[in-house]
Amino acid sequence: MEQKKYTLKRLSGTGFISKKIDEARFVINYQNELNPAQYEAASAVEGAYLIIAGAGTGKTRTLVYRVARLVEIGYDPKSILLLTFTRKAANEMMNRAAVLLDNRCSKINGGTFHSFANLTLRKYAKPAGLDSSFTILDQGDTQDVINLIRSQAGFVKKEKRFPNKETLYKVFSLSVNTGRKAEEIISENYPHFVDLLEEILDIQKIFTEYKRKNNLLDYDDLLIYLRNFLFEFSPAARSFLSAINFVMVDEYQDTNKLQAEIVKGLTKLNNNIMVVGDDSQSIYSFRGANFKNIMEFPKIFPGVKIIKLEENYRSTQSILSFANHINEKAVEKYSKNLFTRKTGGELPYIVAATTENLQSKFIVEKVLELREEGVRLNDIAVLFRSSFFSFDLEIELSKANIPFKKFGGMKFIETAHIKDVLAFLRIAANPRDVVSWYRVLLLHEGVGPRTAQKILDDLAASKLSIKANPENQASFLYKQSIVNLFQLLYSLHTKKDLPSEKLQLVLEYYYPLFKDKYDDYNKRKKDLEIFQNITENYKLLDTLLADMAIEPIIDSVIDIGAEDKEEEFLTLSTIHSAKGLEWHSVFIIHAVDGFFPSSRSAESLESLEEERRLMYVASTRAKQNLFVSFPMNLFDREAGTTLSKPSRFISDIESELAEGWLLEE
Repeated sequence: MEQKKYTLKRLSGTGFISKKIDEARFVINYQNELNPAQYEAASAVEGAYLIIAGAGTGKTRTLVYRVARLVEIGYDPKSILLLTFTRKAANEMMNRAAVLLDNRCSKINGGTFHSFANLTLRKYAKPAGLDSSFTILDQGDTQDVINLIRSQAGFVKKEKRFPNKETLYKVFSLSVNTGRKAEEIISENYPHFVDLLEEILDIQKIFTEYKRKNNLLDYDDLLIYLRNFLFEFSPAARSFLSAINFVMVDEYQDTNKLQAEIVKGLTKLNNNIMVVGDDSQSIYSFRGANFKNIMEFPKIFPGVKIIKLEENYRSTQSILSFANHINEKAVEKYSKNLFTRKTGGELPYIVAATTENLQSKFIVEKVLELREEGVRLNDIAVLFRSSFFSFDLEIELSKANIPFKKFGGMKFIETAHIKDVLAFLRIAANPRDVVSWYRVLLLHEGVGPRTAQKILDDLAASKLSIKANPENQASFLYKQSIVNLFQLLYSLHTKKDLPSEKLQLVLEYYYPLFKDKYDDYNKRKKDLEIFQNITENYKLLDTLLADMAIEPIIDSVIDIGAEDKEEEFLTLSTIHSAKGLEWHSVFIIHAVDGFFPSSRSAESLESLEEERRLMYVASTRAKQNLFVSFPMNLFDREAGTTLSKPSRFISDIESELAEGWLLEE
């Protein structure tokens, strides 16, 4: 029998046959299209890679080119898995790769952790310990189930305040995603509920059992079941994993403990993993994201190759040097130095204003100036650490007729507790304001819609009035809490106090009601203090209320000619909501120590370092102009006007990195 010769091909470490890559036959000239670091990342094939992608360095472009290149080499698109944090990001990358190469790229496995988990668990339900017809609960549904258990199982007693469904959901979800015990989260974030710990843990148990019995999975369960399926490594899991050649994860710095475990589980058979992220942009710990995931990646995957993308395509060098300086001081980091080939650009400005109101007026003036220079409002943003820092600015922008949209946090006037407080002041100014009356009355325990309506009827019939002391009104037959309310309103209506003095009276009355109504009153309390500061700028209550009611003009649709069709507005945004975006000119406001970084963050090094990363993210949003401002005098309800210090992140910046301005009226 004639024997054919068989030559052994050398197997690579992963068990794949190493393919000899002939660059000449590629449709795309990868080396020409990418910078050297991007090319190194895009041409990586087997093994473990950590791509540290600085802000604005073309991270998406690099991933898209890598997908196209793997497909050109001849790997099955279905064997490439790309995990992202939003469906939009996954679709954008797949579409871009398809446009770049051809339609094969749209066949890769791409999606969010949750959508990928859903598809996998439907297919492998039985080995994952599920019935494939499971129903997924969205966040609203999950909260409703928790509420059902909370109210039906007799946990809520009249004499004791019990956490609401939103609070319970936050605690349970954070516990799952961070691997921390619910007890720890409650004592840290909701210390006023520590004595209800046993009942809260009981609800958690009943909730878990309820979902299991009714074949329901919430968002967190999708990740738990997927992780368990991968780590139990059944024949079904082995077969599933053998079909995945390459795993790619975008925004790895935003992964939580559970997601990092899933990534580890996905590489049990083929250790071809590439994660892309920027440790300096890890800012979502409040959602459960774990900074340690990206820092410890090289320990978890031995032999990792680290590639740094440092060439920035967004900002001027002076803005990058400013951001590099902030980042240099970080305690734990992958050192990187952002640079650009762009030329020109002015130094960033550090602007000290004597008061918060002067800071707002400066921004209004500068925005109008930039607009005259041809910079559209849509290309300007004001960024802040917390949404209440922009309240004073919102009023000044409305006065100047500058349309704006606010992202992250609610508009000041829309927050429930500010609406509550304003309702008292509105009644004082206009005793016939039925909407405000209704709001204020329902704040009181024992007053439901029927009692409120009866009081409104009595007011309409002039049987009750806030123009006279309730003690002198013979027809006053209501309980003490309503008597107290009318006494407050009588005082507000008749006394000629300044708006700030009227608000002080309202707050003293409102605080006990406020604590009863909101589980997270500790966080909301800061808004009330800021509102107190705003009222200091007013002499008349009517002017204050009018300014508060003015909505920015973008709410009305002006459609005169073609040039007006595109809505123009200034962006106001929390830094968290601005991540991934960019503008021609950026203002970072309220860079005051104790506010940014927040005073609470000073309690731990981890929190303080995350605040530093927030400042880095904010600065790297700017393409051409960067203004960082802070008020030197801040009004505090208890301490009066106090001298503030600039944020520690900018206090030591030398004059070659930024220009200092002092604003005086």
